[in-house]
Amino acid sequence: MIPFRNLAETRTPDGSRFSLHEHDGDYFLKLNGRQLMGSNLTTSEIMLADLACGYFQSPDRPRILIGGLGLGFSLCRVLEIAGPTAVVVVAELLPEVVAWNREFLTELNGKLLDDPRVKIVTGDVFDSIKKGPGTYDAIILDVDNGPTSFVQAKNSRLYTSKGLELIRSALRPGGRVAIWSAEREPAFLTQLARAGFHAQEYEAKAHERAKRAAYRIYVGEVAVLEKEKEPLRETQRPFAIKRRTR
Repeated sequence: MIPFRNLAETRTPDGSRFSLHEHDGDYFLKLNGRQLMGSNLTTSEIMLADLACGYFQSPDRPRILIGGLGLGFSLCRVLEIAGPTAVVVVAELLPEVVAWNREFLTELNGKLLDDPRVKIVTGDVFDSIKKGPGTYDAIILDVDNGPTSFVQAKNSRLYTSKGLELIRSALRPGGRVAIWSAEREPAFLTQLARAGFHAQEYEAKAHERAKRAAYRIYVGEVAVLEKEKEPLRETQRPFAIKRRTR
């Protein structure tokens, strides 16, 4: 049996052990020994980018925020579909993860960090979301195991009513947020809708040959004319809740 190689290790702000491993040509990120993601299971990361940015028609210099660099597969897909004028901001909490992509993952997606469209921000994605209203055309969040299962405890603020309202404010009219989840979170659809999003749930497979969906992706879209309208009471909001499968 081919052993796992421990390539690098660091500590998160709350003291958890975060590590990078290689096994038989594939790479894995683990938190306290538990696998978070691997280069052999990338379908949902690519789908995350598709759902956030695939709707772009002919945007003028679209601006995308990615929360969590990971192994770079969502970043890779965003760069493929967002066009040559895009600005892609990647907020990564751990500077070591950025360094690992440059040192160990160059042949994977590490070279993408030098793409002129990419801006790496070392810090909490929450701070990038608070930059100001109408900053982004799309926001991709892959920093937790879902809206109720957090890698860092303070990430919970992203999924509160206030956090979702900040995300909506940070998006331009017609913009989308796409959030990765390890499991189904039906109550989160209602939260998104209450925050003013058109909310949808998508099933996502771990890999293309998988027979069943393993994960969920939650997408919230801002109405195109929303920022030009008077605020509506919650019962008047014209946003639907839908569930879809891919």
